[in-house]
Amino acid sequence: MGATEENDVPASSPLARRQPIGATARVVDGLRRAIVDLEFKPGTKLDKAELTQRFGVSRFPIAEALNRLKAEGLVDIRPQSGSIVSRIRLTDARENMFLRRALEGEAVVHHAKHRSEQLLSALQSNMGQQKAAIAEDDHPRFHRLDLELHDMFVSVVGYPRVRAMVEGARLSLDRARRLLITPRRIALTCNEHAAIVAAIAAGDPLAARNEMSAHLDSVIGELEDFAKQNPALFDGS
Repeated sequence: MGATEENDVPASSPLARRQPIGATARVVDGLRRAIVDLEFKPGTKLDKAELTQRFGVSRFPIAEALNRLKAEGLVDIRPQSGSIVSRIRLTDARENMFLRRALEGEAVVHHAKHRSEQLLSALQSNMGQQKAAIAEDDHPRFHRLDLELHDMFVSVVGYPRVRAMVEGARLSLDRARRLLITPRRIALTCNEHAAIVAAIAAGDPLAARNEMSAHLDSVIGELEDFAKQNPALFDGS
């Protein structure tokens, strides 16, 4: 039996268990990245035949990957019309931002109360790199530094479950945030980050929490405005 036929069997079949370990995971990772990076925009139909060619696998890993991404809210599977990239759900975005506001707010309060010179040095180094990325008009680098800064806020607290929860909420928002990457939004984000770091450095917990809330509220506010102007990319109000 050829490899293509072997992959086109139900997951419960013994033949399915002969699949190369990691094939489905590789498709999940690659397709998730393409969706989050907006290579496949919300509402785009996902053709299984094209995906088999793109990833060099047969239909079984593609079907499994689509089911996993459906569980993550990135893909909608419709029996009569196939699979499409899910539209961004504003209700989910608001809920995930609510979670981030609570947890990251507590994280920066912790850092303002327990000022770590090592953390402050790392935060200030990151801020310097953010400014350099803006000066060089390097949006991908700025995005990576943005993620690193927020990860430092939660990871240094030392609670792995908190970090995992924030990471899950951030991943769910990442696709939406990428729609807002403009020079104006990047400049605002850098200034908002600087205000958070300054409050931590000053040992002011209330200011740190308020600056974090203002930063996250600013992002969700812009996303809601963007949704009004681009309703085809969004689901719900």
